[in-house]
Amino acid sequence: MTQSPPTRPELADVPTGAFIAGEWRSLPRTFSVDTPFDGSELARVSDAGPQEAQEAIEAAVAAFDDWKSDNFKRADLIAKWADLIEANTDRMARVMALEMGKPVGECRAEIGGGLMYIRYYVDAARHISGERVSSRFAHKRGLTRSEPVGVVYAVTPWNFPMSMIARKAGPALAAGCPMILKPAEQSPLTALLLADLWKQAGGPAGTLQVLATSQPAEFSSPFFDDARVRKITFTGSTDVGRRLYAQAAPTLKKVSLELGGHAPTLIFADADLELAVRESMVAKFRNAGQTCITANRFYVHESVVDEFAAKFAEAASKLKMGDPLDAGTEIGPLVDEQGHAKVTAHVQDAIERGATALAGGESGGGRFFRPTVLKGVQPGTRLLKEETFGPVAPIVSFSSDEEAVKLANDSEYGLAAYVFTRDLSRAFRVTEALEYGIIGVNDGGPVGAAPQAPFGGFKSSGVGKEGGHWGIDEYLQVKYIGFGI
Repeated sequence: MTQSPPTRPELADVPTGAFIAGEWRSLPRTFSVDTPFDGSELARVSDAGPQEAQEAIEAAVAAFDDWKSDNFKRADLIAKWADLIEANTDRMARVMALEMGKPVGECRAEIGGGLMYIRYYVDAARHISGERVSSRFAHKRGLTRSEPVGVVYAVTPWNFPMSMIARKAGPALAAGCPMILKPAEQSPLTALLLADLWKQAGGPAGTLQVLATSQPAEFSSPFFDDARVRKITFTGSTDVGRRLYAQAAPTLKKVSLELGGHAPTLIFADADLELAVRESMVAKFRNAGQTCITANRFYVHESVVDEFAAKFAEAASKLKMGDPLDAGTEIGPLVDEQGHAKVTAHVQDAIERGATALAGGESGGGRFFRPTVLKGVQPGTRLLKEETFGPVAPIVSFSSDEEAVKLANDSEYGLAAYVFTRDLSRAFRVTEALEYGIIGVNDGGPVGAAPQAPFGGFKSSGVGKEGGHWGIDEYLQVKYIGFGI
């Protein structure tokens, strides 16, 4: 196991190697992981390639038969892993804050939410079963068995380094599937720490393997070429998701994709504006707007648009930017220069087209961008068409329910949407008309702390669900057995 530089006490004993077949391996090639706060290097991490990928596949295949054989033993081991994660929450939160810039308080909340997923699937592992199927013939009986699909290749994003892993590894391991994980190169240290805790929990070799890489396309090829890898689960951009979907087709792998979003927020004339502001602050500015379900477009009824915009801008302007390790920080830096440049370009485009910045509207220095509220955003603006992934809230007015729904649905994405109204009939009509997989009504966090809920989108936002029984079903296949007696 290689070690991170000792200048950061939070990184003491955090592994930086590749976790293959139950062992840590230092590889000759490494890549740098920096902190978004000031760009300084945190660690150099082993850079895995296709050879290591193939070795991980062999180890996972070898582990599969034993791992799938005992649901209750698996559940007990996963529960022990969860206990170790909980005991290391503060340590993991600080590692996460360093490597991706999320405020440490949000990091702790993310770990808590991820633990809810893991523990939900501890229980689910003990309840994997089949069912009796009736027959029209008196001498026949039928039943089903739910069995693990096999080896899983998981790719997770940088913005939720722990919970995105929990939402995949929890159900996959519970189902009996060995998992090989490739974390995002911007934030691999949290994933490597999770692997170390799996090893400490007694996780059998090959059941959970974690390999970081700076060459994702080359590294991933063996997983798509090898027919023994039966499942791909990916969270990331829609463009990459489409390519992976196509790569999985020749071997007909089971695929789940959680892709981009462009969430609209609809605020009607009868909405409780104080509630709408409070909940929208969560939906918009959590993780500096770097979430797939962040509120990206605000459509506000013309009779209340001025009042909402003023209240929202006032609240946004009070958010404190700063060091992610400081307890009082509410807005951290964007993860990289590319993300900062995109946010800057989107805001400049909107202002050049006539929008007015009621709050923010400019860089906060380095990779920081000030929480921004824009009013008078015009049709065709990039903010209204593209996923910004930053702390920017464009506000557009509407005059009727039908117009609001049309504006909201005018997107290739269909992950999340938010609705604020006191009219129950309107809430039903609007939510049924919206083409989105997750909708919060008077709620800026509809799937927060809800591992039992289905998480997934429509249209170009993905395929499949995470959470609830839907989540573990993604890693199971159903076998029918008919008996003549």
